[in-house]
Amino acid sequence: MTSDNPLNDRLDDDDYPAYTMGRAAEMLGTTAAFLRAIGEARLITPLRSEGGHRRYSRYQLRIAARARELVDKGTPIEAACRIVILEDQLEEAQRINAEHRRAASESTGSSGSG
Repeated sequence: MTSDNPLNDRLDDDDYPAYTMGRAAEMLGTTAAFLRAIGEARLITPLRSEGGHRRYSRYQLRIAARARELVDKGTPIEAACRIVILEDQLEEAQRINAEHRRAASESTGSSGSG
């Protein structure tokens, strides 16, 4: 197999919906009902196969695992989903801020040494 193989690209893609609901629930040690509940809470939106079956990506499974941790500690599912969404938004904002700081540092560093 070469790196030009589309299958390799999909296997490496965190967003590729590779897992069925049953397999996802098994991997997370939870139930299909839990996955449906976090879907209803709009934490994750699984893609649908041609037959209409839910399919989950590795990224979605990480998000679901974090929600499950919170629920296992007694957090209501709606609150757990909101916490995970806010954590994800905070992580993205911190990443963007770090990029801006890096870009500002590089622009002041290159113009200041002349």
